[in-house]
Amino acid sequence: MGLRCGMRTTKCQLLVTSLCVMLLGLSIATLSTVTHYGLHFTLISDISLDGNSYRVIHYRAFYFGICLSMTLILAALLSSAATVRESQCLTAMGFFCFALAFCGLIPAACWRYTHSMEVDVYDFVYEEVRRNTSSFRRHELTAIHKAFLCCGKHSPFGDTNNVEHQTCPPGQAHNAGQDCLQEIQDFLKKHMDFVFSLLGITIGFTVYGMILTSFLWFSIHFSSNLDRKGKYILRER
Repeated sequence: MGLRCGMRTTKCQLLVTSLCVMLLGLSIATLSTVTHYGLHFTLISDISLDGNSYRVIHYRAFYFGICLSMTLILAALLSSAATVRESQCLTAMGFFCFALAFCGLIPAACWRYTHSMEVDVYDFVYEEVRRNTSSFRRHELTAIHKAFLCCGKHSPFGDTNNVEHQTCPPGQAHNAGQDCLQEIQDFLKKHMDFVFSLLGITIGFTVYGMILTSFLWFSIHFSSNLDRKGKYILRER
């Protein structure tokens, strides 16, 4: 009786957890898509620079986010099906998907503390325009100023006004000297804070999902053993 009551409670908790995990998976997929195709991020990524490390991070983050979201959604679906059907096989598969997602989430969460998000492409484009070496760079710089609503940067040379008046939007020209580098860093920092907050919540639900699926597996296993006891087979003599 106690085992059945505990199993019923676990099944209810697992269904709620599976729903939350599915919503988190959809949120991660949406966030990955917005990050990959968003104007601010594509501007930084598409700058043709051999040393543009952000471009590599940009593509890896997108594919990692999509794979992670698919794993979480699969874990939620398998756990829900296992709860309804009381299947040990589906429960084990749900646990495996939760564990796989957890193994991907931990390195992603630790990445923030082992890598910096310094973006140096703006410096490169700005100096190219200041030296009047490329009209294409001037177009890129203008697009950055329009997207981030900033104008120029602080320079020790003091000869930046000409560049800023050529590339800043009309409404931002009076703010010449405003540090775009700081604006870009602040934008990326806010975005990464949101991303890692979402990852932290997902880690918590993933661990809870692993605990519930393992408990459900043992409950189904011992319950089936108890059902076998007390059954007798009558054989004719």
